Amino acid sequence: MPLYKSISVNTQTTVKIWKIEESYDDLMAPLDLKPNSLERVLGMKSELHQRGFLSVRHLLHEFGYTDQDLFYDNNGKPHLKDGKHISITHSFTFSGVIVSDVEVGIDIEMQREKIAVIAKKFVDYEFNYLKPEEEDYVRKLTVIWGIKESLYKLFATPGMLFREHFLVIPFTFEDGETISWIDYKDRKYRYKANFLEFDGFTCAYVLEE
Repeated sequence: MPLYKSISVNTQTTVKIWKIEESYDDLMAPLDLKPNSLERVLGMKSELHQRGFLSVRHLLHEFGYTDQDLFYDNNGKPHLKDGKHISITHSFTFSGVIVSDVEVGIDIEMQREKIAVIAKKFVDYEFNYLKPEEEDYVRKLTVIWGIKESLYKLFATPGMLFREHFLVIPFTFEDGETISWIDYKDRKYRYKANFLEFDGFTCAYVLEE
């Protein structure tokens, strides 16, 4: 089973990443899915999405959980029955899960040039330090998107906008971490953000400090 990477962020927080190499049948065979999970996966039009969904259940197993331990609230945010915090992501051939004692969010994105076309839709403050002519512009945009997507998953509040409500402080790839902020309804929330790159993908995750 291709557990690709396991990261011990701190004593309360762990990230696990799966490289999706198995077939749909091989991923499905050992799993015991709840009826609504089975209905959901069978209703997916794309086998890539099905395999992503199933690989997340294998990651749950790596944490010692099963599909029965996972449920979603009305905003689509996942929760664990034991009260620990969880966030889930999958993108093409990778999936990721973060589990922690504090609120967390995670995102994996493929690094693609087209992100530069939509940059103005999710970047505002960050244009102060981004330079489109730089060689790593797409990589930096992907980090920013991943951090903001992670913040969105963590906060799970309808009406929040990446461009207006989320800030990512300047960062370097060498550090692999930065600070991010949610500025929403006259309140500011500060989160630690980490990121890493592999196989043309970027993984970002955020957690309460």
